Amino acid sequence: MTTYLEFEKPLAEIEGKAEELRALARANEEMDVEKEAAALDKKAATMLHDLYKDLSPWRKTQVARHPDRPHCKDYIEAIFTEYTPLAGDRNFADDHAVMGGLARFNDQPVVVIGHEKGTDTASRIERNFGMARPEGYRKAIRLMDMADRFRLPVITLVDTPGAYPGKGAEERGQAEAIARSTEKCLTIGVPLISVIIGEGGSGGAVAFATANRIAMLEHSVYSVISPEGCASILWKDAEKMREAAEALRLTAQDLKKLAVIDRIIKEPLGGAQRDRAATIAAVGSEIAFMLDELKGRKPADLIKDRRRKFLDMGSKGLAA
Repeated sequence: MTTYLEFEKPLAEIEGKAEELRALARANEEMDVEKEAAALDKKAATMLHDLYKDLSPWRKTQVARHPDRPHCKDYIEAIFTEYTPLAGDRNFADDHAVMGGLARFNDQPVVVIGHEKGTDTASRIERNFGMARPEGYRKAIRLMDMADRFRLPVITLVDTPGAYPGKGAEERGQAEAIARSTEKCLTIGVPLISVIIGEGGSGGAVAFATANRIAMLEHSVYSVISPEGCASILWKDAEKMREAAEALRLTAQDLKKLAVIDRIIKEPLGGAQRDRAATIAAVGSEIAFMLDELKGRKPADLIKDRRRKFLDMGSKGLAA
């Protein structure tokens, strides 16, 4: 079943009526409803185009959080081969919110790391809704160390509301683990590519996305705080999340202007959830392009390129 967002309710009604007509026709072969159903399909297609042609930042946030969008596990299964997961931080535990391991991308050995939110109630609880604990970031550090040692490119897939803010996570050094992961991103001498596939929330995202090249899916978001959190702090009212989303400049289009990201990956009309296979293929193509851009560069050049990229952030686009 298709899951509809709040602003898609009029579309849900039209598509639902078309499906009802076709269900009646399947139950009674003498009924001919294809003409009426096709008219509803056409109306729905027009409405879908109108809804998505100029999404507000808040609506983009809703699309980025859509439960049916492809998740990290989907991308790994579809565009990587010989994936061998590695578990644990060699200190405390394995964090299931972070997936990572060795794989091949277009037959090239790589290390892939990403946040996994889960797809149903049980897996979402197991994955902690994509919110990593300190051991998740320390696992990522271990994987990046391995990649650096064996000269393997690192590909990260970011999709998290933010790092887990629980008491146990803080006691085990959440802030330090995020900082160490960010530092490790800056110091490894191999190509590091990051794709924001859904939510890029706060330091929990930056810890994986301090990369040579950063791409975002068209309707993904990337910000220092969630719109609800920002609204709660600034206006003491989480219901002002629409205004906060506007102010945060969290869309791929704004962040491209600000030179925070390098590339925007187009999504199918209606969002990644409407055509998961096409979205995954588009992400795979962009990863291949970005890897090719960095191919053959010396470790010192890659480190310098990455550091310069982040030192230059904020130097342009703020007056736009």
